[in-house]
Amino acid sequence: MSRTKIYFVSDAHFGVGSQFTTEQREKLFVKWLDGIKGEASELYLLGDIFDFWFEYSYVVPRGFVTVLAKLRELSDAGVKIKYFTGNHDMWVFDYLPEVIGAELHTVPEVREVDGKKFYIAHGDGLGKYDRKYNLMKGMFHNRFFQFMFKWIHPDWGCRFALWCSHRSRLKHDLPETPDYEKEYLVMYSREVLKKEHFDYFVFGHRHIPYQYALDDSSLFTNIGDWLFNFSYAMFDGQKIYLQKFPVQNEN
Repeated sequence: MSRTKIYFVSDAHFGVGSQFTTEQREKLFVKWLDGIKGEASELYLLGDIFDFWFEYSYVVPRGFVTVLAKLRELSDAGVKIKYFTGNHDMWVFDYLPEVIGAELHTVPEVREVDGKKFYIAHGDGLGKYDRKYNLMKGMFHNRFFQFMFKWIHPDWGCRFALWCSHRSRLKHDLPETPDYEKEYLVMYSREVLKKEHFDYFVFGHRHIPYQYALDDSSLFTNIGDWLFNFSYAMFDGQKIYLQKFPVQNEN
């Protein structure tokens, strides 16, 4: 089977439960990876794959062994993996990309595939629409702040970060059907289009799986998540499709 397809997935937030435990969701994710292994040329992990990630000098978050091993298996089989940091796993440095054989991205990627121009990113902090978060993001990317966080014992650091993550989720209830024109990533994409044409904008972050035509020749795709929707996107060389993985309880 030839490898011709590019897959996009984001916001698995492994480390927290939903209607499924994180272990059940990891098993479903591994099944999905097995299913795309033979036909994927590239796999984009568009951020927040883990609910929290910080690489201390000699310590990384506990768990996720099955997922990491399967990602490495895909990489060794010839699938090019690109890992984009999100707002929950922005502290991925060199360990994780090395373990799974991925290329690390911390900023949006602009590229052309089979004559189609893509704008690809996790989606947090883009544009002027959330100044408060942008200030906080700047602090989290500050090397001095990262250095100081390293001095917190991992048990306390991870516990505190997961507590903050939980509180953040409670404050942001997402609609099942968004008001597209008011979605800030849609507004941001329109601003980008004023300067340069893109056939496809692909984002994660908002957890809502949907596609929206920005104009006659530009399509916006939000991948959704692997918490509740188990959704992903696939580009077959001509079009990009939004799909869902069939889910049943994993024991």
